[in-house]
Amino acid sequence: MSESTSATLIVAPSWVGDMVMAQSLFKLLHTQAPTSAIDVLTPRWSAGLLQRMPEVRTVIEHDIAHGQFAWRARRQLGRALNGHYQRAIILPNSWKSALIPFWAKIPQRIGFLGEWRYGILTDARRKDKRQYPKTVEQFIALALPANTPVTTYPRPQLYPHPANTVLHRLGLTKHAPLLVLCPGAEYGIAKRWPPTYFADIADYFIQQGGQVWLLGSQKDAPIGQEIINTLKSDNCKNLCGLTNLAEAVDIMALADTVISNDSGLMHVAAALDKPLIALYGSSDPNMTPPLHPAAQILYLGLPCSPCFKRVCPLGDTRCLQDLKPERVIQILRATL
Repeated sequence: MSESTSATLIVAPSWVGDMVMAQSLFKLLHTQAPTSAIDVLTPRWSAGLLQRMPEVRTVIEHDIAHGQFAWRARRQLGRALNGHYQRAIILPNSWKSALIPFWAKIPQRIGFLGEWRYGILTDARRKDKRQYPKTVEQFIALALPANTPVTTYPRPQLYPHPANTVLHRLGLTKHAPLLVLCPGAEYGIAKRWPPTYFADIADYFIQQGGQVWLLGSQKDAPIGQEIINTLKSDNCKNLCGLTNLAEAVDIMALADTVISNDSGLMHVAAALDKPLIALYGSSDPNMTPPLHPAAQILYLGLPCSPCFKRVCPLGDTRCLQDLKPERVIQILRATL
């Protein structure tokens, strides 16, 4: 890290999708001050994703688990960063997330109030979700004077690395039009389209001469296997849990089409300029939409939606069960 006090430290969010949307903030900061460096303090798992964002100079990794207090580790890291930055922008709302910039004695510490962070932030703002309904708008607002309307913002754009190494390790080749399916969603099952529906889409695409790869985390591996077990055809590979996040980005860059639940990988697909079909259940596409003008969003908008629950409180998850594969196939048929 440079000793330049004009540099900005970003305390990054803990969700993949939020991390992708945060690139809009990085782009704006770079436009505002092209010679001022942007460093990002982030959990280790997201370092590879940030390395595919050219606006970021340095990724400062830590191993503090989400929700963990880790008083000593935060204080040591804060002291190590003392003198490096003029400004910090803290994207998470928690009290803990603001401690490292506080201990680093960064003069400007900007963030939303969250857990009553009056004494830790120097510029503590109230989050007005009526003024900033989208998560990306809330991020952008922190780079602007307080209460400034957000009328436009740059969209995320990831720069993948060549995928040759990971493809060789997994024994993969792209030999036909490639559909990537992302059947997981870290938040909960109320955001996950039924695996049998994904299997129907995979069968259709393979019958048209294509190949299908399933991407996701280790937690999504059983979902991927359920899809594989339901398929009527071959040429589908379950890669869930076999890649890290950076490798998943590089593999997804090869896709001709991506179909995803509202998840971090959905935002990755949008930032890679992939033709994208995004499936929404318990969440709100008006709050966290894929940031690409050509993305196609499927959302039933039932009277109970969005409930933002991890598990359907009514027990039927109709917001996803009633979103039938035929609607997705209709879109695919028009694009193939």
